[in-house]
Amino acid sequence: MIQFFIQFISELFYLLNAMSPYLLLGFFFAGVLKVWFPQKWIDRYMGKSNVRSAINTALIGIPLPLCSCGVIPTGISFYKNGASKGSSVSFLISTPQTGVDSVLVTYSLLGLPFALIRVVVALVTGVIGGVFTNLTGKNDENVTTKNPEPSCCSSSPSTSSKSITRVLKYGFHEFLMDIAKWLIIGILIAAGLSAVIPDDFFSLYLDNELLSMLTILLASVPLYLCATASVPIAAVLMMKGLSPGAALILLMAGPATNAATITIIKKIFGSKTLFSYLISIIGGAIVFGLAINHFLPAQWFQMIDSSHLHHQHELLPQWFKILSSVILVSLIIYGYIKKHLDLKKTKSQPTIKTVLANNTNLQQPLSFSATQFSFAGILKTEAFKVEGMTCSHCKASVETNLKKLDGINTVNANPALNKVEVSGSEINQIKIEEVINSLGYNFKGKL
Repeated sequence: MIQFFIQFISELFYLLNAMSPYLLLGFFFAGVLKVWFPQKWIDRYMGKSNVRSAINTALIGIPLPLCSCGVIPTGISFYKNGASKGSSVSFLISTPQTGVDSVLVTYSLLGLPFALIRVVVALVTGVIGGVFTNLTGKNDENVTTKNPEPSCCSSSPSTSSKSITRVLKYGFHEFLMDIAKWLIIGILIAAGLSAVIPDDFFSLYLDNELLSMLTILLASVPLYLCATASVPIAAVLMMKGLSPGAALILLMAGPATNAATITIIKKIFGSKTLFSYLISIIGGAIVFGLAINHFLPAQWFQMIDSSHLHHQHELLPQWFKILSSVILVSLIIYGYIKKHLDLKKTKSQPTIKTVLANNTNLQQPLSFSATQFSFAGILKTEAFKVEGMTCSHCKASVETNLKKLDGINTVNANPALNKVEVSGSEINQIKIEEVINSLGYNFKGKL
């Protein structure tokens, strides 16, 4: 037991040091993409049901650092904002497989060829899925109608929104905390697997190529794995003898498919579109996995051995990697502390109803924050339970779309509490439920 613990800590240390510099660089690029991603690109390049539109959408989606949970509301918002169904599916397939952060981490752990292969595969499968959807899903049933509503990823053209402060805040706090939980889980699982699985496990027990691929595929499809967190797991499994093609299947299917995503796509886009989505990912994963194993030079992947993880990229000094790890861990700890304090503060704050109930003299002007009142008269407020919100993209998507309803002044979505508080002169619960459900979340009624 003591030997396992020592081995686990050793592997965890090396994994963290190998990933941290590239994660920090990826988070910075994530902030840049978030702040400077122009909304007009969506209208110009995603609106048509043709091959070019699918290609444009895949190219837009590949560098975007959206976690798996953030891709769904973003893709739905694109669709509701005028993007074609094929373009939306192309985005939903290509985006979760990559992201600038996960590509950099892939380079740090698996090498440059694998990093480039991920980008190419994401592009090809995204385009195929989009084209296939355009051909088969024209008459597909879906429960939503397209309305011109802003995407949750659109950025304000104001100078203040394009400041370095906003870039750093999003990249090193908001986006980091969106994936922090799954990043931690992924690294811990990878370190545990490295300590437990024998080096010759796959050659001894799962040496059939197709069987190993199908096993990885069956394990990957229903589970939630973000693109970045799946990389250390793939690296460790390759060190234990897993083929590069099977590892690619994990990197493709893990982030792009899970039970929640499958359910939401069927609900929003329909059964035919879901079929196109799954066939493109699963078929593409197997085809490209076999292609990697049989047609690409073997020396591209010879670096994947028991010593690779500990000695890759020695061009980065050890002190720099350790400093990057300290910074990354500190940012995560700070993020969780801030999240806890914000949650505690939110729970302690009175709702608008409570403030009104405790005020016995409505003849005098009342003083409230902007999130509570903005009025020439008293605004109503209601709180609703909404399940499925997991990140800042979910929060932005819900708030942006609900604010478009007539009579709604302010919206405050809280993913941690599964709560959405709405205030305005007119609150139509039926319309609110329709909007929330159309975005892929579960409306559970009033709180």
